[in-house]
Amino acid sequence: MTTTPAPRLVEITPHNFEAATGIKVRPEQEFAVSPVMQSLAEAYVHPAGVAWPRLIVDGDRPVGFLMAFFGIDWKEDGTLFRSGLWRLNIAAGEQGRGYGRFAVESVAAEIRRRGGKEMYVTWHTGPHSPENFYPKLGFRTDGETSEGEIVGVLDLS
Repeated sequence: MTTTPAPRLVEITPHNFEAATGIKVRPEQEFAVSPVMQSLAEAYVHPAGVAWPRLIVDGDRPVGFLMAFFGIDWKEDGTLFRSGLWRLNIAAGEQGRGYGRFAVESVAAEIRRRGGKEMYVTWHTGPHSPENFYPKLGFRTDGETSEGEIVGVLDLS
């Protein structure tokens, strides 16, 4: 009996940096998510522990990238702190195989582990956007937007 390894998250290191930055979404989706290189640069300029970039691998194959955020100053005035999924890039040829769901569930588990009760995400609307993906996973909206994107929240309690 052969078992197939489950997808897993791995820290970005010098050894997998090129694999991580090589993750590309489909061209028609590029408007909706920043490239991995930009995400890694943003992770670098935020205080330690705020950004959580991870490569999604299946076996030894890189299939995606995610970046979570923990305790980010949402309003930039020290009055509202949130945690959630900042970026999700599933490689063009790997979409539709459950890796996006795995990524969301993994971030939710990490937020719970850190004591969080809610998980936030933002998304663009329109053709080729993830606007149907997140609500299917339980994210709800209340009309809040951030920098022109829809804000969704998932209850983790």
